[in-house]
Parts: sequence; structure tokens; C-alpha cells
Amino acid sequence: MTPPLIALEEHFFSSQVPKNHRQSYQEQLKHIPAILDKLCNLGDVRLRDMDAGRVSLQVISHAPGMTDPAACRVANDQLAAAIKVEETRAGGTPREGKSRFAGFAVAAMGHPHEAATELRRAVTELGFVGALVDNHCNGKFFDSSEYDVWWATVEDLGVPVYLHPNWPGEDQAPHYEGNFSPAAARSMGSSGFGWHTETALHILRLFASGLFDRRPSLKIIIGHMGETIPFMLQRIMTLSCRWGEISRDFKTVYDENIWVTTSGVWSLDPLRCILANTKLDHILYSVDYPFQTNEMGLAWITELERSGLVSEEQLKDIAYRNAEKLLVIKAPMGP
Repeated sequence: MTPPLIALEEHFFSSQVPKNHRQSYQEQLKHIPAILDKLCNLGDVRLRDMDAGRVSLQVISHAPGMTDPAACRVANDQLAAAIKVEETRAGGTPREGKSRFAGFAVAAMGHPHEAATELRRAVTELGFVGALVDNHCNGKFFDSSEYDVWWATVEDLGVPVYLHPNWPGEDQAPHYEGNFSPAAARSMGSSGFGWHTETALHILRLFASGLFDRRPSLKIIIGHMGETIPFMLQRIMTLSCRWGEISRDFKTVYDENIWVTTSGVWSLDPLRCILANTKLDHILYSVDYPFQTNEMGLAWITELERSGLVSEEQLKDIAYRNAEKLLVIKAPMGP
């Protein structure tokens, strides 16, 4: 029987999304039916789609591309208000196993001090369980000293940060252009390939910078079956010893500081690799709604259940118990 499911790469659009920003989503808007309506909904439509995929609890986050601190604050307030409505309907909070919505904060990562301040507000005042932020800000990653305030705040709060892929920056985009259509370049630079390798690169940059020596308690989540890192893990472990005076080796950091989700990759093949080299309690179910459907996630979890790759208890860990432990929430049980 399918266990309760907690999904934590599940997106919405706030009222602060500028109309010209939607151009970035043109491929998704073109190819995924009714996606804009679903992105803008924080109520009945979302709950109905969760029911269709047997998702007990969504940890909702803003879709990529928010760069203005004031807009991020409004977006977090809008999400918090929707969570409060759901808590009232459900008669309790996600920490009590009642509400079906929890929240990840959005933060304007081009402004590290403002981002840190907003994260603290979102966690301590709005009750969010962490943050989901863009993987880079126009090509700038978060391994420089100006981001010390951000990582110090993350560690102090004890919440995870989900590094979510973002579109290529101005200097990155030409790497994905060539003797093919602009649509192919957009896809190749984003969800077709580049999103994943750029997120993996960010993790390696953070490691090489010594961040995990300075902040050993950090909790970072990456999606899409680990954004290629599990498949390159042995190679990274072998060669990263050349990257400087780093006390905690990459495998230690991977085991202790990195969690991976299944979001949007509906094959058992990558999971076979992950089960072989990733701690089971660091593997989390996710969908990537509404860019992927909850029904596709349910079909995958059913296939996993029947495959024999994991035991019944291990399936429950991946489905919801690992997320409960990491985020200090509970999956609502029953109808």
C-alpha cells in the first residue's frame, strides 16, 4: 500500500512575478496544460492535484527567478497566508501532522544581507521550515565571502536550504547555443541538462571554498536525483583531495550535509545508483509540481514499491519519514 507522501520541490507564482519574467517559462507554459493556473493557485486546485497523487503534505516554494528583496518578502507573506488558511481548515499545523501545506522561503540571493534577514523572518515569524533559493544569481554562485552572512544565518537557524536550478546567466547562456533551434538551446540550458550540472558545480564550489569546514552543520537539499552528483561521486571523491586544505573530505560532506530528492526523474535507474552510494535517510521523495504531475510521481513510487529495490520500511523513509526528520514536520495520516 502506498505510504503517505511528503513532497518538497513544489512551486507557486506570487502576485509579485513580473509579466516579463514569465517569458523565461515560455517552454513550460507552451507544453504543460494549465500550468499557469496551477502555479498561481494555493488552495482547492492544488489540494485536488495532491489528492490525485496521494501527496499528504506539500512543502511549497516560489518558482525560480525572484530577484527583488521586497518582492520576495511579499511572496513569503502570500504563502504564509495560504498556509494559515489551510491550517485553519485542517485544525492544526504541519508540525502537528494536520496541515497539508508547509513553506520554504524565497530570498533575493543577489542581496546576501537582505536574503539572510528575510530567511530569519520567514523561519522565526512565519513558521517556514527552510528556504528554496535560486542556484545562482545571473551566474554568481554563493561561495564568496559576501555570502558568509547568509550561510551563518542558515546554520544558526538549523533549517535546510534547497538549492534549486535557475536559468543560465548572461555569460552562461552561450554555452548552450549552437547549430540548433533557440527552443533546443533554452531547454538544454535549463531543465534538459544545464540546470542539473550547474547545481552540481555549485555544490563542488561550496565544498572547495571550505564552507563545510567553517559551517559543518549546514543542511543542503538538491533535487532531480542529486543533480548528477551521485553518478560522479567516486570521481569527485578521488580528485577533490587536490582542491586545497579541506578537513572534511567530500564523501563526509555528502553523507552529512547533502540531501537529494527524486523530483521530476521518473525512472528507477538513477535510484539504483543512489541507493548504492547515498545514505538512505538522505533520500527524499519530491515531485516538482506543477512542472511534473503528482500522478507521475505516484506511478513512480508504485513502481518502486513493486520493484524489490527497497523494503517496506525503506520505502516509508523515502516517501515521508526522512522529510519529517529533516524538516521537523509530520505527514497527515488518513483521508
